[in-house]
Amino acid sequence: QSSFMSFLVKRDPDLRKRAFHQFYAEFQDHQYTLATLLAYSVKADVFRARARNFPSALEAALFPDDVPVAVYEGLVESVRAHLAPLFRYFELRRRVLGLSELHHYDTYVPLVPEIQTRISFDQAIEMVLGALAPLGKEYVDVLAAGLHGRWCDRYETKSKRSGGFSSGSYSAPPYILMNYKDDVFADVYTLAHEGGHSMHSWFSQHTQMFQDYEYPIFSAEVASTFNEELLTYHLLEQTHDPKMRAYIINRQIDDIRGSLFRQTMFAEFEKIIHAIEETGEALTLEVFKSEYHKLLAAYFAENFVLDPQLDLECLRIPHFYSAFYVYKYATGISAATTLAERVLSGEPGSVDACLDFLRSGGSKFPLETLKSAGVDMSTPAPIESTLALFERRLYELEELLL
Repeated sequence: QSSFMSFLVKRDPDLRKRAFHQFYAEFQDHQYTLATLLAYSVKADVFRARARNFPSALEAALFPDDVPVAVYEGLVESVRAHLAPLFRYFELRRRVLGLSELHHYDTYVPLVPEIQTRISFDQAIEMVLGALAPLGKEYVDVLAAGLHGRWCDRYETKSKRSGGFSSGSYSAPPYILMNYKDDVFADVYTLAHEGGHSMHSWFSQHTQMFQDYEYPIFSAEVASTFNEELLTYHLLEQTHDPKMRAYIINRQIDDIRGSLFRQTMFAEFEKIIHAIEETGEALTLEVFKSEYHKLLAAYFAENFVLDPQLDLECLRIPHFYSAFYVYKYATGISAATTLAERVLSGEPGSVDACLDFLRSGGSKFPLETLKSAGVDMSTPAPIESTLALFERRLYELEELLL
């Protein structure tokens, strides 16, 4: 699947189209097997929930983090009510790419080609530290010492995994695994993101007892995405080059599109198919494809062509086989953007509240720690704030590209 994505970012529309159809031809050949696997995964979720006397599989999944169902449902409702800017973005894509119609395989190619830059690892560290300066001396000094020290394995080697990853243990420093390339601007963001995870671990490690050190995924993505948001604001302050600004803004827009809009659609699909199983109806291939197609039609604009093969996407998303996880990406980016706006606006106490959130580790439930930091995820405000940011950035991008 990683090879598939590498084709979808190519500038050649025919190459993207061929890659899309060839990729989904494989899923077409195995669609009944995959549908059976997904159906039994849902059955297992429902069985385990009933065995433990939960009213639904959704409530069973939310229970460990003490997240009310209203938060999950409120996320879907808020995003559903603000789809118009997303449709506008798809229309902007169609126009900028010079296409008569837009397909799903046209939504990943950058509107602004990758910026040609050469940024050394040490320069990237300084860029990230400059962006994180609002968090204060302790945060910056610890991260600087770690990145200039041996926290980060940044060299590509044989058999090393791709992407970025941060890990550690209670009695050792956090470690970052990535493959930093001087000519890939996105790697600066990867460094900021993984640095956020590492600093979350460091603050928790130096504050909490062992049993409260490990934090849940719900909180983890907030700390890392928060750093990316600060980096975006910092870079936009530093550059006035229209092409560079368009690239950075397009990147932020696509991050929100992927983490908030797309993951919410996934979350809604998970809720629907589990509800179908709970009513006793059979989950067949046609049911999966039909329900997923309805969501695709709702979350994409009228001028967006939905190729029939796209209905099979519901069978290839790994998270669907470990249900009710994807919503955390949507809540994570919403909380992160809200925290970033509070810190950058100079709101009194916002920096200390943010650092206290990092220090809290797993000592409290995630909604409680976020509320202490000034982000109340039990209300639609953080989600609506992020949706408003998406629309503001879209206006800026339209001015730069049209």
